[in-house]
Amino acid sequence: MTTYFDVHVIQSVPPSNVNRDETGAPKTAMYGGVRRARVSSQAWKRATRKAFDTLLDKDNLGFRTQRVIEQLAEAIGNIDDTLKADADAIAERVLSAVGIKLEKPKKKSKDSEDENDTRTESAYLVFFSAQQIAKAAEQAVSDHRDGKTKFEKKTYAPILKADNSIDIALFGRMIADLTDLGVDASAQVAHALSVHAVESEADFYTAVDDYKVNDPDRDAGAGMLGTVEFNSSTLYRYATVNVDQLEKNLGSGDVTREALSAFARAFVLSMPTGKMNTFGNTTVPAAVIYSVRTDRPINFVEAFEDPIDHSDGFVRTAIDELVGYATSVDATYSPALGYWTAGVGPRSERLDALTPRTSIEAAAEAAVDSAIKNAATGEDK
Repeated sequence: MTTYFDVHVIQSVPPSNVNRDETGAPKTAMYGGVRRARVSSQAWKRATRKAFDTLLDKDNLGFRTQRVIEQLAEAIGNIDDTLKADADAIAERVLSAVGIKLEKPKKKSKDSEDENDTRTESAYLVFFSAQQIAKAAEQAVSDHRDGKTKFEKKTYAPILKADNSIDIALFGRMIADLTDLGVDASAQVAHALSVHAVESEADFYTAVDDYKVNDPDRDAGAGMLGTVEFNSSTLYRYATVNVDQLEKNLGSGDVTREALSAFARAFVLSMPTGKMNTFGNTTVPAAVIYSVRTDRPINFVEAFEDPIDHSDGFVRTAIDELVGYATSVDATYSPALGYWTAGVGPRSERLDALTPRTSIEAAAEAAVDSAIKNAATGEDK
């Protein structure tokens, strides 16, 4: 029996451009026959990972970068400062041994003097934990001291597969030409969608030249002109974690609890930073529902397949529809093992039909406790 930890969020966002497409316009999608506001799963995963910085020790996190040679070389130099001059070359030998493709980056400009323009990088982004880098560096220093002329994949591949960081365990790792280093993600994050139809608008803005403003002969008008597109929306957000897969990726029940607890908070409270300074759209969710299931994860977006109108406000109606749909799903299919909710003000009182509201901290803690116990014993206690 597999344990799933589902998170459902209703969040209202004022005029904003949280996640842009290739034209600079807010991302959208068709759903239920109408155009909806959309924030990509990638954008909210990134925001969640950044929120981990305030919730978790950096030793439990990973680094996704092409500059992994620098990262590994720095760790080698920290172990033995006499190897700093050779650290890049030693790091290249490690990565070449496991089969990671390396290449010289293209120079930023013809006259660039940035030393990173000439340092070899991986040909693609790679994602390793702090512990994996540290242990690979220790092994590399030992092999170099022993005078080994060839570093073996059988030595380094197991090091780079063990000791996954929490973010790798949650979001996975894919290296297309090195499938043996892959990590199956335990978390899924849906694209956030507005519960109603939207139309994008454009803001015309100007910037005044402060120095010329008192010049009687200055040219009329602003120093610059521009437009930025935006929309306003009440979003339904959803994510789920396969708790058993998370524990498999981490190899420790205690760390699994820490990871799930951090995810429960970070996903709910994070916000992608697109055009944040322009719009200041730093809202918090109006309603949060945590649920634990053993049949399968269930995204409740179908509650909003019929777009909501604004006659009674989007937030209140969205919460009503969400709770009603959850109740109907439980009556039709296998019910959730439990619900834990948090909501702001009287508009969220319908959440009490599932379970009495508490603070977000209390709801997250209780839901995580239930999920961890169920994953460990196969039943909710």
